[in-house]
Amino acid sequence: MGRNYRTRSPDRKTQKERIKEITEQLEAGVAAVFESDAYKAYLKCMSKFHNYSLNNTLLIALQRPDASLCASYTSWQKDHGRQVRKGEKGIKIIAPCKYKVELEEKDEDGNQKIAERTGFKVVTTFDISQTDGPELPTVGVNELVGEVGDYRKLFNALTEMCPVPIYTEDIKNGAKGYYSDADRKIVVKSDMSQLQTIKTMIHEMAHEKLHSKENLDKDHPVDRRTKEVEALCSYLYNVYLFLIYS
Repeated sequence: MGRNYRTRSPDRKTQKERIKEITEQLEAGVAAVFESDAYKAYLKCMSKFHNYSLNNTLLIALQRPDASLCASYTSWQKDHGRQVRKGEKGIKIIAPCKYKVELEEKDEDGNQKIAERTGFKVVTTFDISQTDGPELPTVGVNELVGEVGDYRKLFNALTEMCPVPIYTEDIKNGAKGYYSDADRKIVVKSDMSQLQTIKTMIHEMAHEKLHSKENLDKDHPVDRRTKEVEALCSYLYNVYLFLIYS
């Protein structure tokens, strides 16, 4: 009996062609995120917020652990069109301030020399949750819907490769998931679509990899929204790797 040879139909793509097509789509998608008006608006908005030092980050966390984005009373009004609600308690931080002092020596014209020094003072900031007004720009997406091929296999593979345990719980605060560095765990909201569940798992794994205590750059702390953008980029990159090597 002669040997049967499989033939590929003209419309069936090779694995190499499929990977090339998916890679091009993903690269275009990543480029679109960073070239979009939404991302440009996000960067413009974030540039108006201070990059707080580690000490001030700790001060904020001690006074308001759920704070995500802080600015002064006038900055919320002037830069973001938002108003601090009446009766809200401010968050105290330490800010540098410049002042002038007279030196003992005089200049060549006989005038007392003046030098500028830098000191520190206590200032008040407020978290975005203490304000009302127009929403700030975001690069987030709405909840994804849809099924995933070999969902259970992929779910188990991500769970096994993750350095910390992953749990599913009924999260009540509207979040789809979170990474707890204190408890060294990832929690994903239960009863979501397969696509959203996998997306959230990879996203929170990115937070664990980028923002765990041992991986943080203490000299260059970043705000919560910047962390979300970093996690989004890492998420897209991990999807890219998964598509290539799966």
